[in-house]
Amino acid sequence: MTLSGPRKLIVTPLLIALATLGSAGRASAQASCDRACLRTTLDQYLQAVVKHDPAAAPLVVGFRQTENAINVPAGGGVWKTMTGLGKMQRRYLDPVTGQAGYYGLIEEGGSVALVTVRLRVQNRKVTEAEWYIARENDPGLQGARQPGRPPANLLNADYLIANPPPDRVVPQAKRLSRDELVAVVNSYFDAITSHDGSVALTHPGCSRAENGSPAPAGKFLPPAPRAPTAAAAAGGPTPPGPSSNDCVGGLANFNLSMVVARRIPLVDEDAQMVLGMAVFIRRPGSPTPRNVFSEWFNVEDGRIKTIYTAMFYPPATLAVPNWPPYEGNWPLPATTVPAPPESRP
Repeated sequence: MTLSGPRKLIVTPLLIALATLGSAGRASAQASCDRACLRTTLDQYLQAVVKHDPAAAPLVVGFRQTENAINVPAGGGVWKTMTGLGKMQRRYLDPVTGQAGYYGLIEEGGSVALVTVRLRVQNRKVTEAEWYIARENDPGLQGARQPGRPPANLLNADYLIANPPPDRVVPQAKRLSRDELVAVVNSYFDAITSHDGSVALTHPGCSRAENGSPAPAGKFLPPAPRAPTAAAAAGGPTPPGPSSNDCVGGLANFNLSMVVARRIPLVDEDAQMVLGMAVFIRRPGSPTPRNVFSEWFNVEDGRIKTIYTAMFYPPATLAVPNWPPYEGNWPLPATTVPAPPESRP
């Protein structure tokens, strides 16, 4: 059969719908950021900070950055002080939530600090940067650093360089699903809240490194090569014993009232690493300050094997963590921490 005259395209509602879906799919693909994209964006951001040049990073209008829960503008804070990346670096990526994380050392002139950096990437632009920073002269559980003594906050860059977190791609057959990884990490926080280590899905002898120092060493991280007297003088971890040689050992007597502002913003399924963030609130009447922490969980064979932290100890008046949905000063009754001297009558 011969058709005469110009052909006409009959546009049906189905064709319109398919065309709309196709356009939306292409727009979504263009806006998405896979692992390679996240890594590139993270590196671009970090190098921009090193260069002290916010214009060198793909920052969105309204970009928000905090450093130890304090808001800083682009160009302020670490944008002025950071001079390079350190000798231990790890990058973890989560294309599902569009987040990238850096855990490692940074250089600030002649000083070295330990950081967790969490970035959110949307439409290939950085919308959020959350920094947890541990510097050698920051306060710790026992207060300010004392002259001639190790860092009060347990910062130990040398130990972390010698005993870094894993940097790997786990074979597919050995991976937990995303939901399973989150459940494993939540079991750890639940164990702390309940003061019951049996709740946590951990390997026997699991280890935790707090700002680079083993606390306790456990089975999978060796003790720090530091004299016990120096560690004790610094308020550091006690040598692990039969009941404490574990990342959940001694929870029955742990000075903690609750774990609040719990978040799990980043799950790297390829590396089987999970970023958890929360605030420890001490028991009422305790003079021990809160600590705000980022913890990187190394999950192997369905259980937590090692935990690496970057944490800080905020003043009593600082609202932490200062990120939605947890923006408040997580409950801090007057009996928990004494009022600052300047506010006393």
